[in-house]
Amino acid sequence: MSHHSLLAACVVAALLSFVLSSPVCAEPIEADLVLAGGTIVDGTGIPGYVGSVAVRDGVIVAVGQFETQGAPKTIDCAGKLICPGFIDLHNHSDRAVLKDATRRGDCYLTQGCTTMVTGNCGSGPVDTGKYYDQLDADGVGVNIAHLLPQGSLRSQVVGNARRPATDEELAEMQRLAAQAMRDGVWGMSTGLIYVPSSYADTDELVAIASVVGQHGGIYASHMRNESNHLLESVQEVIEIGKRAHLPVHISHFKASKRKNWGTLRLAADLVQQAQSQGLTITADQYPYIASSTSIMAMLIPDEEREGGNAATAKRMQDPKEAERLRPAVAKALGERDRILISSSKKHPDWVGKFIREVAADEEREPIDVAMEILLDSGAQGVNFAMTETDVRYAMKLPWVATASDGSSKVDNGTRPHPRSYGTFPRKIGRYAHREGEISVEHAVRSSSGLPADILGMEDRGYLREGLAADIVVLDLDTLLDNATFDKPFETSSGVEWVFLSGNAAIADGDLQTELHGKPLRHKSTESQAAAAP
Repeated sequence: MSHHSLLAACVVAALLSFVLSSPVCAEPIEADLVLAGGTIVDGTGIPGYVGSVAVRDGVIVAVGQFETQGAPKTIDCAGKLICPGFIDLHNHSDRAVLKDATRRGDCYLTQGCTTMVTGNCGSGPVDTGKYYDQLDADGVGVNIAHLLPQGSLRSQVVGNARRPATDEELAEMQRLAAQAMRDGVWGMSTGLIYVPSSYADTDELVAIASVVGQHGGIYASHMRNESNHLLESVQEVIEIGKRAHLPVHISHFKASKRKNWGTLRLAADLVQQAQSQGLTITADQYPYIASSTSIMAMLIPDEEREGGNAATAKRMQDPKEAERLRPAVAKALGERDRILISSSKKHPDWVGKFIREVAADEEREPIDVAMEILLDSGAQGVNFAMTETDVRYAMKLPWVATASDGSSKVDNGTRPHPRSYGTFPRKIGRYAHREGEISVEHAVRSSSGLPADILGMEDRGYLREGLAADIVVLDLDTLLDNATFDKPFETSSGVEWVFLSGNAAIADGDLQTELHGKPLRHKSTESQAAAAP
């Protein structure tokens, strides 16, 4: 499926699937696995229907009503949902999947995820061939699709200096982008609030994105601003899509800070206007009112973070430099009044507390606590800056996928955002099934077929003959996110079976020890037909 016809093709596919719902196969099917008698929610968004799914040699060979030959392994799915494996479009497990403790991705398998997209927010491995080869060699528990991280690319070629790239440096970034596309990345990501990603202007981004588009990739962006300048940031994404001739995607679509609540609808209007003009533009969201990133990125303007967080923290040890930055930090702290310290090596006793809570406990001013925590360059925070109204609005949009913005984790005593453990069951089990905010079919589509379409991934995302047998079996009545901001490492419930290419990663609710994931290499098209301008 070409990207530029994504939305129209999805509608056609959904209608055809509806007409052919619960198909009957006349000839007996040869299969080695049958998921029998469940409610099939196939990723298109059409109403679920009772049927079965047959798998042979890791591929789906029948969906609906059919007879089988021989005696395949049969799993009774009566009363359960049979869905495509979920695809997490926005994940930060680049390092985690290379470590023994987290390479299996337990906290994602237990959500029903079978594929994670790494390289997001402009950060991650630039040498995709090496990264994929290491995953092949060491094994991985979930499938991995990678994006070229523009910030890491710029760091490698230009460094962390706040300056334009030279012509030679730009040519080198374009060369490396073309190589990454040939090595199998699915597009390029940016993190335009982070150093040095933010030091690239629009022209530089267009120049690199054009190469990505020529190879059939997408442009996914953590935009320059998601609060006071949200609309201008959306317009930049649209401009890049039009000028570089490629599909564009907005990561974690939201409006931060109280004074901006409601502007998400205006941002959505801009997206839909661009869609009506022929641009393929989509977004994703995590279903929470809090975000999470480094406290440095929350409180220090990007122009003051030249050299990166560690260099900035070192400069702030100079009292004069700290005093110079103090007004900017105070302003940011005032706009983000609920910042939870989720990790800090220098202040482990502050972990799990809000900055203002620490200040009250120690009888200090919040700005003084903030200035001190900024000296820990690796300190992470959770920022409660969104409104539930916007979260619920975004999840109803047909072009907004579900994505966690988390990473594969194990309990290490910190207090991270619970999204790494609960995003997908929260969307499907809580918002759809229990609260009826959206339909279960819509929620499943946003987690499977839609992200596959956004990536241009043609062999996954749907329950359809000929596609890879990445499948999840759910018990809707028990499907729930159990992780909270107080207890973020609680495993989700309700996911009973997870298959990757027909191999069970979760069997009857139990995680299996084998690693069944693999790197998914995009096939470069090396053409300029990726999207309409």
